[in-house]
Amino acid sequence: MAVSFAKLKHEMMKMVPPTLFFFVLLHAVVIVRTLMVKGTGISLPTSASVIVASLILGKSVMIANMLPFINRYPDHPLIWNAAWKTLIYTIIAGILHYLERLFDFWKETHGLAAAQHALLAHINWPQFWAIQILLFIMIGNYCAFSELGRVIGRDVLKSYFFGPRVDVPPRWQQG
Repeated sequence: MAVSFAKLKHEMMKMVPPTLFFFVLLHAVVIVRTLMVKGTGISLPTSASVIVASLILGKSVMIANMLPFINRYPDHPLIWNAAWKTLIYTIIAGILHYLERLFDFWKETHGLAAAQHALLAHINWPQFWAIQILLFIMIGNYCAFSELGRVIGRDVLKSYFFGPRVDVPPRWQQG
């Protein structure tokens, strides 16, 4: 029992950074969407739905990180792996974003085919793509810092931002 609790705790702690990142990211997206549709009467997600979406995306990152092809370029410059992971995570986020819109229409139409038709007829494509661009940029930042943390170590990276600064390992002082 203690081993399974320790494993569960370890997995939950691995989920905290991406979940917090997506919690902040999605709130930024909601604020941007609110500003974009102000005065149109369109209802927007509440903080509770943002929390649920953050948990889903945090878990999605954990699951994606377990895929054998996700760490495709570990020995190349960091931009390779960061760009690859950004592409994968952005595709996943795009699918989830589309499914979220589809679910909104499904609640009204009560049929998946009718919801798909209504979504395609009524979606605001510029707004959809604007949010995708925001997600792409923010996910790219997450992946870049994640890769940097993988290489120099999470504790060193954390110390650079929050202090006290840890000395740089000798292998990074070359140059």
